[in-house]
Amino acid sequence: MARRSAERLADPGGDSRPTTFSSLAVPAYRQWFISQVLSVSGTMAQIVALSWLVLQLTHSGVALGLLSTAAMAPLLLAGPWAGALVDRVDRRRLLIVTQSLYIALSVLLAVVASTGAIRVWMVFAIAFASGIVGAPDTAARQVYVNDLVGPSRLSSAVSLNEVVINASRVVGPAAGGLLLATAGVGACIWANAASFVPSLIVLLTHRRVALVHHGDPGVAHDRRFLVGWRYAWRHSTIRLALLLAAASGMLFNMSVSLPLVASRVFHLGGGGFGLMMSAFGVGGILGGLAAAGRAVPTRRSMVLLAVVSGLAVLLTASARDVGEFYAGLVVTGGASIWFIARANTLVQHETEPRLRGRVLAIWSMALPGMMPFTSPLVGWVGAAAGPREGFGLAGAALLVIAVAGSLRVGARVREPSLRA
Repeated sequence: MARRSAERLADPGGDSRPTTFSSLAVPAYRQWFISQVLSVSGTMAQIVALSWLVLQLTHSGVALGLLSTAAMAPLLLAGPWAGALVDRVDRRRLLIVTQSLYIALSVLLAVVASTGAIRVWMVFAIAFASGIVGAPDTAARQVYVNDLVGPSRLSSAVSLNEVVINASRVVGPAAGGLLLATAGVGACIWANAASFVPSLIVLLTHRRVALVHHGDPGVAHDRRFLVGWRYAWRHSTIRLALLLAAASGMLFNMSVSLPLVASRVFHLGGGGFGLMMSAFGVGGILGGLAAAGRAVPTRRSMVLLAVVSGLAVLLTASARDVGEFYAGLVVTGGASIWFIARANTLVQHETEPRLRGRVLAIWSMALPGMMPFTSPLVGWVGAAAGPREGFGLAGAALLVIAVAGSLRVGARVREPSLRA
């Protein structure tokens, strides 16, 4: 209670009745939000180009999977270091460094791609390097949003971030496909490099961001990652949210499950697969908007949304025709993004400010960091049991974890001791 009272005092401009777009009333966040729309769309356009490039260079589906692993594995490997770093340094300055490194890596990749000197090992090496940069960047961006808007508008900001991600699933691949067809792979990568510039300008422009730090003095100067890990595991609500996030990764990496469903169940081509991705993205935008207009989430509401998401996945997996499947994807996108946005907001509200970097690094290790492990599992189930079963696996996992967690909803949640 003392921590939250202190945060409210440190957020005098906060709105006690937050709305969907209340976070956009903060000029710094509004500019950051617009820059992220451009940045994430550019990243999605580059992903389209690199997937096509790797396929052309190797003619191997396995290579496509390894490309995803190369980009995501560093989130797990560098997560402990990244979380401690985010809690120790100025987030704005850290983001200036990561955005600059993203630009440098994209420019390097664009040059070798445009000159025809590109080799598949170069793509994998730069993807891995980008993943290393992404480990601190992912956690820092989440905490930086809290720094920008304060706790009262956090729910709006986190949910609108999900809107950005899902809008990019619609806009980014479309832009990437157009550039790929008209100007080639290099143009997509140059566009991604340029997309980081607005974010860098925002960070350089807003030099003063109020950093609110309160909490147990026993951990105030303890920067070890294990302190954050013990805190997250002992806090039952955060632990449950992390387990649900890891399970949801089987759903959000749809490049594994949906191609199997599109080709082997409904006998569709690339256009049908693309429409499935867009349907989920449209639902995700609606889900993000629904989550943004709510107050601070509770453990009970998070569990309920996880159950709804799991049921939506299972019902979609059993669709009788492709029309039902498309409709189910819209519903699934809406429910799952609503759930994950609320879960992320709850984790940030429940975490001591001085530990947010480390706890959100653990969140990134769960989602998307666990995808290199959960995605092959989905692929194996899809091949062994069937595409519908592979797609439905995420729904079953969400239901099992949510139901197990709901058994403790009525119990008093024991806050962890922060002292080692």
